[in-house]
Amino acid sequence: MAVLLKVAELSRSTFYYQARAQQLEDRHAGLKRRIHVLYEHHKGRYGYRRITAALRQSGEQVNHKTVQRLMQHLGLKSLVRPKKYRSYRGQQASVPNLLARQFHAERPNQKWVTDVTEFNIRGEKLYLSPVMDLYNGEIVSYSMQKQPQYSLVGGMLKKALAKLADQDAPLLHSDQGWQYQMSAYRRKLSEHGVIQSMSRKGNCLDNAAMESFFGTLKSEYFYLNR
Repeated sequence: MAVLLKVAELSRSTFYYQARAQQLEDRHAGLKRRIHVLYEHHKGRYGYRRITAALRQSGEQVNHKTVQRLMQHLGLKSLVRPKKYRSYRGQQASVPNLLARQFHAERPNQKWVTDVTEFNIRGEKLYLSPVMDLYNGEIVSYSMQKQPQYSLVGGMLKKALAKLADQDAPLLHSDQGWQYQMSAYRRKLSEHGVIQSMSRKGNCLDNAAMESFFGTLKSEYFYLNR
């Protein structure tokens, strides 16, 4: 072995590092095939996060960082890179993250999530504000406007609250956008017994269910079908 390494001008540490790397790649051969199948099946619309979610739904326990690394190795990346609307304006809210990434609900109107997203249509911006029931993924209500004013969120909230029965008191989770910190918004929640929850600053995965919905909406039903 020492003679071979000398002839090849390789240090022992370099040799074993490369050998180990090849073993790891071989170990992930099956996973790479499944990633490629999912990527092709969804016509390049899925990035590493949604590929990871699809693998987990099929029962495969895999880390998103592993999927990201393997997709980079395979040269696979999502064909759609929609710009995300940011409603955060620098003021950190005091509302706790009560949802705590527990996206399963046992009954309707137990857990709701909401957010605002932006579309660019023929050079003009259009904003969408939906609220989703985590029990079944149903969009309870939504509103659309050309400007991201409070009335966008206020209109969505008014329609959603009108659908609640007297005994319903859902948890409503959002990011720390300025709309959700408005006194008018918080007052409406309190009047209807709705419990407010907010993502931690800079933690988009705290509202992953809504992020996933927007990703599907934009990738599969908007940008690639225009």
